[in-house]
Order: sequence, then C-alpha cells, then structure tokens
Amino acid sequence: MKVLHSSLPFKVWLDPRLARMPGILPLDPSDWLHVDEVYAQQMAERERLLGAQPNAVHALLPGAQDAAAELYEMVAERLPGLGFVADGRAWIRPDGKRVQTSIKAPLLSLGHLVQEDFCILQQGLDGHHVLTGAVLCFPASWTLSEKIGKGLPGIHSPVQSYDAKITTRVQRMFDAIRPEQPLWRANALDYSDPSLHQPRRADQAVRRDTEGGGYIRSERQSLLRLPRTRAVVFSIHTYIVRRDTLSDDEELSFAAHRAGHQH
Repeated sequence: MKVLHSSLPFKVWLDPRLARMPGILPLDPSDWLHVDEVYAQQMAERERLLGAQPNAVHALLPGAQDAAAELYEMVAERLPGLGFVADGRAWIRPDGKRVQTSIKAPLLSLGHLVQEDFCILQQGLDGHHVLTGAVLCFPASWTLSEKIGKGLPGIHSPVQSYDAKITTRVQRMFDAIRPEQPLWRANALDYSDPSLHQPRRADQAVRRDTEGGGYIRSERQSLLRLPRTRAVVFSIHTYIVRRDTLSDDEELSFAAHRAGHQH
C-alpha cells in the first residue's frame, strides 16, 4: 500500500549529527511517539497486515511477556496527549476509530494504536542484546522471522557498514541507555517501491531508485530502556516521500550520501 508524506520532518543527509553512523542523539521523552498527517492511512495498512498475516508482523518469545506488558503501559500513559480518548477498556483513536485492546496481547494492541513499530531487545547470555519480541508492520528490507531470537550482530547481518567496530560501539550504547534518557537516530533510503510493508530475506537485494524518480524512505528510530524489566525498546516511525519533492541541492546531497551508504 502506498502512503506518502508531503515532506520529511528531517533530512538525515543534511545533518552531520545524523549522517554519520550510528548518528545517535538524545531524545526528549515527551517527543517519543508521533501522530502525523498520514496516521489514518498508515493505521489502515497496519490493521490489514495484523489481520491478514499476524505471524509475519508479530513475534513474542516466552521471556519477553513482562517487557511487552510494560511497554504497553508506557505507551498507554502517553496516548491522551496524542489525541486518544479512553473508553472503558478501549481507545478512541485520533482518526475516530474505537479499538479494543488487551494487556494480554500487548504488542498486537500497540499495533492497532500507534504508527510506530516496536522491537524489544533483552540482554542475552553472551552479553549481546537479543530481539525477543516485535510488532513490525513496516519492515525496511528485513524479515522478522529471520531476526527474532538473534543478538545485535545477527540482526544487522549483512549490513556492510555494520562492522566489528560499530558492533562494539552499538552494544556499549545499549548497555549504557538509561530509562530517563532515551536516544534517537534516523536513516534515509532510496526505494523504487513505496510500499510500507517490505520484508526481505538477508539474501534478497533491494531494488534501488537509480534514476531519481522514486521515493525516499526515512525511519525515525528511538531507543529507550524500560525501567522495570530493563529491556531496551527500539521503535520505528516510517516516513515515505516522493524523491522529486527534494530541491536540486537536496537531491545532489542525497545522491552523494547514498553513494556512501549502500544499505
């Protein structure tokens, strides 16, 4: 399904703080979740995916239930400030739809409420954080079933820029995240296909936009630590715009940026 934003809220390649890996910045906790101009359209696609292929967009390992429940509670606390109205055990969303939720299915419930995808990572026996749960409706060229249960190095394989040095830096960052100080980063990818749901196996190539007539897919990625279970939550808010919405200078700069970041 094609759901396009009119513009990007940030342009990674024009911000030196974000353009260089891993490009991490502090995040104001009150600015974690967003409801934007395409909320209704993205939520319609999320509902379609959750109904048609739930096993492809949702996974929760046995040891992650408490973390998922804590995440749901944390998101629910913020919903009134985002335009949601509580209605018994349901929520009235900003698009007017009433959604019944359940703490017994926390990630599935979140998938019906907000635009963000959520991944739960917990420290494994080898010290690496492991992907133990996710609601991932809008993957950008990766497949949940391939990554669930893997640690950070396995999750990022085969990203060319994710070498041993970056692996160590990212793991140290995960270890150091404090509940009171979440973090964020962003990316910008060129795609010929504007579909939100784009799972791919590790051995599948992405069809890039080589002629400048396609789309830019940009993810606002946030990292926060849950205070009770100590799990790290990786959330993703996806923006897609037509590439021709860029100015000439922005296009030249973006093309140079993508030449140095082939994933």
